[in-house]
Amino acid sequence: MRMALGLAYDGRDYEGWQSQPSGRTVQDRLEAALAQFTAQPRPVATICAGRTDAGVHGLMQVVHFDTDIRRENFSWVRGTNTFLPADIAVQWAQPVPDEFHSRASAIARRYAYVLLESPVRPSIDSGRVGWVFRPLDEAAMREAARHLIGEHDFTSFRASACQAKSPVKTMRRIEIRRRGAYWRFDFEANAFLHHMIRNIMDCLVLVGQGLKPAAWMGEVLAARDRDAAARTFSPAGLHFLGPVYDARWGLPERTAAYDALP
Repeated sequence: MRMALGLAYDGRDYEGWQSQPSGRTVQDRLEAALAQFTAQPRPVATICAGRTDAGVHGLMQVVHFDTDIRRENFSWVRGTNTFLPADIAVQWAQPVPDEFHSRASAIARRYAYVLLESPVRPSIDSGRVGWVFRPLDEAAMREAARHLIGEHDFTSFRASACQAKSPVKTMRRIEIRRRGAYWRFDFEANAFLHHMIRNIMDCLVLVGQGLKPAAWMGEVLAARDRDAAARTFSPAGLHFLGPVYDARWGLPERTAAYDALP
């Protein structure tokens, strides 16, 4: 039987999603919890919809795994959460057909970056938001973001360690809005390259602060050269909102954790 789980987690204390020898990753903690809950001699191997970096948060990471264990959906949720730390929690569980694949079945992925604009650094939301102390120009950032919509070679925004087979991705949507001192940047694409959003964010911030013109974003994109872009922005404000699946799979589109974002 194939099961799908939706997770939410605070990424501050973890070395990203993917399993590491240190054991300090979200995947390591989840698989250990599943092993304890199922009490099986073999480890439970999970596959996720999208790997997140160290310090990046997940509002609805979706994983799947195969098991012979039969439990009610609520039992998978409560039982697994019993063995998880407080900053990781399964939000829902649902059996899926064997042909479902958390990564390959996703038709898009969504992220949000939350940014605090303030002369004073974050305090109670430290690690959950990025920070700038200079004012940002919304119109300029929107104009810059328009250069990225559509199918492009995003090599300029690709980390050197990226393992993607192709740098060509389709950016479906970038939305920028402000509420009080907080900015929220929403990104949706068929897939993302390693550090792609964080590299785009630093470019948007430079444009928003008036240090670069909006047209510069198009020049960076066309260069297909990582050195043409800005630095990699902080992971603190980056949240994986989750994958988008065809409705035929019948999976939830969001979790309660969404309401925690501005």
